[in-house]
Amino acid sequence: MRIDKDSKLVVLTGAGVSAESGLKTFRDNDGLWENYHVEQVATPEAFLADPELVWRFYKQRYFQLNEVKPNPAHHALKKLEDYLEDNLWLVTQNVDGLHLIAGNKNVIEMHGSLRTCFCSRCHQNYQMVEVNLDSAIPLCEKCGGYLRPDIVWFGEVPYHMGRIYNLLQNTDYFLVIGTSGIVYPAAGFLMIAMDSGARTIGVNFEAPRNASMIDEFHSGKAGEILPGLVERWIGQ
Repeated sequence: MRIDKDSKLVVLTGAGVSAESGLKTFRDNDGLWENYHVEQVATPEAFLADPELVWRFYKQRYFQLNEVKPNPAHHALKKLEDYLEDNLWLVTQNVDGLHLIAGNKNVIEMHGSLRTCFCSRCHQNYQMVEVNLDSAIPLCEKCGGYLRPDIVWFGEVPYHMGRIYNLLQNTDYFLVIGTSGIVYPAAGFLMIAMDSGARTIGVNFEAPRNASMIDEFHSGKAGEILPGLVERWIGQ
């Protein structure tokens, strides 16, 4: 298969891509994320109940970003964007920002970012590098309210859904990488793309839950498989 430069392509990446850079995901071990139950650290209720614990957890995740870097899968997607330019959009469930560090520009971080936070009271936005993380619960400089990590938690609506649905309904190809096919709404993206006539392609270590909707599936690590696939698709 060769992808023409005029073709539109939407990519969805999940935790499997970040895992190859050394970042753990809560689905690796029966709902535990770095030894925490997700209910303790990834819900609005958890933040209301114990904001100090939640901040301690996300500070650890944020500082861990200094220890990781983009892997060959990230770089392959940068190469694919260089080829397709604005005909490629990358939607990611990951919150580490590694796609942006790799050089991708057309990135939609639907679950937020570990690199930003916002005030739970007045919604002022901050970069993490601007925030005093020595404080147990960082406070908003504008109103004094509690800052919270800019992460879409369970029970919250992911960012930019209207934009994502529009892209899925108007794409020629939909490439899904490193996802389980379990977490909605992202697990429903395949159905939208398929119903809109897109060719669907999957790359994952094992077949996702919704593999029946994938036209072409490649089993294995994205960092090992994707670079070769991209070279084939763009004729290099």
